[in-house]
Amino acid sequence: MNELRFAILGTGFWARYQLAGWRELSGVRCVAVWNRTRARAQALADAFGVPAVYDTPEELLAREKPDFVDVITDVTTHRQYAELAAAHRLPVVCQKPMAPNLVDAEAMVESCRQAGVPFLVNENWRWQTPVRQLQRVLAAGDIGRVFRARLDYCNSFPVFDNQPFLKTVEQFIVADMGSHILDVARFLFGEAAALNCRTCRVHEDIRGEDVATVLLQMRSGATVTCHLSYASRMEHDRFPETYAWVEGSEGSAELGPDYWIRVTTRAGTASRQCPPPFYSWADPRYAVVHASIVDCQRDLLRHLSGQGRAETTGEDNLKTVRLVSAAYASAASGETVRLPA
Repeated sequence: MNELRFAILGTGFWARYQLAGWRELSGVRCVAVWNRTRARAQALADAFGVPAVYDTPEELLAREKPDFVDVITDVTTHRQYAELAAAHRLPVVCQKPMAPNLVDAEAMVESCRQAGVPFLVNENWRWQTPVRQLQRVLAAGDIGRVFRARLDYCNSFPVFDNQPFLKTVEQFIVADMGSHILDVARFLFGEAAALNCRTCRVHEDIRGEDVATVLLQMRSGATVTCHLSYASRMEHDRFPETYAWVEGSEGSAELGPDYWIRVTTRAGTASRQCPPPFYSWADPRYAVVHASIVDCQRDLLRHLSGQGRAETTGEDNLKTVRLVSAAYASAASGETVRLPA
């Protein structure tokens, strides 16, 4: 496989970890970075030995002509930079959430389709080690046909300390964490036919919602409830772990604290701990998330290298964006939203 050269647009909080994730893979190398504040771009370049820093993304793309562009800017600018890359006929890897609204997301996918270049989304949550193992349990069929499930992302982690801008956004937890958890729901249980959502704001110093409950009616007939909260003080408060409870016709499966999966059937209960690998550059508080970046980007690299199709293409992630959009519509109207087939 020939080495692929890529450029990063945006060097905020997550860029350091995504670049570290790329460096765990062979056959790919970052050759340039840009950020609207040059000093931040230069700091990242110096830390990772990236050879070039540019003052504008246009200059970077024109001079470097990378094999693909990794967009890690604020979500409100994703469309701008994805379309810029498409205009240069360059494949795009885009940070999640793909876009602030469905219109922009559809336009980004379409612009890359017309340019004839891949558009991929760095949606890593489904690549967490315990989530992948839970999917294998469900695929094995030991608990039978799934009829009900619950996904819980509920904690009291001070997320606003690391990312203070989140206090100011009009739409918060459904757009931010909901993008992850609803994508996991799709990964584990398939597509939804309808949803109902309720939200509330517990932290009084923020603009958006920090608590949400989304009820999904899946096309399989299963009912899946997603609980999202940054205002929950729990006995087993394990940010950023996701918990799951799945009931099937022949048994149940649970993903609980500290990455334990328990499967119960007529034969009894079998338990297995599924911790993520740890990388020296990872923040221990984010270990399960940071490890999943590597596996997600390995999948994206296979696609970009022509060795297969990534799970989180733009076309696939549009289905997650539609769930997020429908959740806000349901929360605003108080009614169930039907989803297109």
